[in-house]
Amino acid sequence: MSPPQATLPDHRVCEQARLSRDARFDGLFFTAVTSTRIYCRPVCPAPPPKPSNVRYFANAAAAEAAGFRPCLRCRPELAPGNAAWHRGEHVVARALKLIDAGALAEDSLDGLAMRVGVGARQLRRLFVEHLGAPPLSVHTTRRLLFAKQLLTETALPVTEVALAAGFGSLRRFNAAFAQANRIAPRELRRQPRGPATGDALVLRLGYRPPYDFEGVLDFLRTRALPGIEHVGPRDYARVFGPVDAPGWLRLSAWPGDEHALKLELHCPQPARMLPVVTRLRRMFDLDAEPGAIAATLGAGGILAPLLRRRPGLRLPGGWDGFEIAVRAVLGQQVSVAAARTLAARIVERWGEPLTAPGPPGLGRLFPTPERLVDADLRQIGVIGARADTIRGIARALLDGRVDFRAEQPLEQFVTRWTALPGIGEWTAHYMAMRGLSHPDAFPAADLILRRAAAGGGGGGELSTRALSALAESWRPWRAYAVMHLWRSVADQAQPKAKRA
Repeated sequence: MSPPQATLPDHRVCEQARLSRDARFDGLFFTAVTSTRIYCRPVCPAPPPKPSNVRYFANAAAAEAAGFRPCLRCRPELAPGNAAWHRGEHVVARALKLIDAGALAEDSLDGLAMRVGVGARQLRRLFVEHLGAPPLSVHTTRRLLFAKQLLTETALPVTEVALAAGFGSLRRFNAAFAQANRIAPRELRRQPRGPATGDALVLRLGYRPPYDFEGVLDFLRTRALPGIEHVGPRDYARVFGPVDAPGWLRLSAWPGDEHALKLELHCPQPARMLPVVTRLRRMFDLDAEPGAIAATLGAGGILAPLLRRRPGLRLPGGWDGFEIAVRAVLGQQVSVAAARTLAARIVERWGEPLTAPGPPGLGRLFPTPERLVDADLRQIGVIGARADTIRGIARALLDGRVDFRAEQPLEQFVTRWTALPGIGEWTAHYMAMRGLSHPDAFPAADLILRRAAAGGGGGGELSTRALSALAESWRPWRAYAVMHLWRSVADQAQPKAKRA
């Protein structure tokens, strides 16, 4: 496995992006100033420092490991993540996915190293070599930047901020925060608080432009499950568990020209806030790098005009892997609307009602594998073979034969899932697209996809083999090609629907 490609752009590119405050490079590098010992985003509004005083770092953890503290003006905690380090199957990429999933909050460095198949010393060496900071520093920086955002934008008590950032001890949190920021947590509370929405926290979730939020909402709207989620003209809302302490969230565009989404979050358990935000960033593909995707997909051929039409199209993920798996099986050889109807019946019959009220109309959780492993799905209209497949999936998840671990290679994921009865290549790749948000998943057998790739309206279609061969030049972004092709079909059908 080859190491991740260096994500720090060429020095001249960094200089130009810094001086022009180019938002397309936000989060792809950080600018550190040796005279102030502060590091900033490339979009920082402060007057540019002398070039001789500037150092560039590929990530915030490396800047902090070198002794720089985050800027209070541009706020590095708001920068989108750099997904380039998470791609591929290299040890560093797999370990970073595990860190994002909370592995070091629950386990030791030795445990993390064991999960990626190397020793702790080797893992630390690889992180320092490729990222400029060891795993624990990457983990700590991630938590402290989230804490800084909560302290700056909300009125959440400092004790709860510490819990939300994954610190079990307030004393340890205060010491770590003061060391990284050269300021005590409570000192930030002298700044004005952000807006509040009832009892919900309001947070900014940044992204790199362009971002087609409307396109993501359109995709999710046709698949929204009543009682669990609601997609309005300009927002997405959802309830989430656990059933005895449920939360809810709403995402909408941030007012003005800022490249961010507005998250309204009600989460009774502070320790679950960072996992919820991490999940939302993956689900709404906020860390994607549109420039890198377009450079590969837009090199020519059928995708070039589609990219020009929708340059900010993203890969909409799913909230929960099991939920996506059930939806994928229900969607085999039927329309999206028909699959949604069956999924809604499952939620109504086996979904868990919430013990506390959420937003109007949202009061259930998607059923767990335990609730569906013995469920008679035929009584709600699911044909026998698919009912057996869904029960088999629930049993396999409970047995540990399959899972949705983010760090597993795509080929391994597909192999394990297609070993289950009723799961073919199309279903496994669709689950990888939506459940793992894997950028290279590619359900090549999809009929609509094969027709769109053949030129759409002529009635012809490519074979699965021919489409797979064509898509080789689209790696590692084949899933984005899928979204562009699907969207092109939907855009062509929309005027016809309006005329009808």
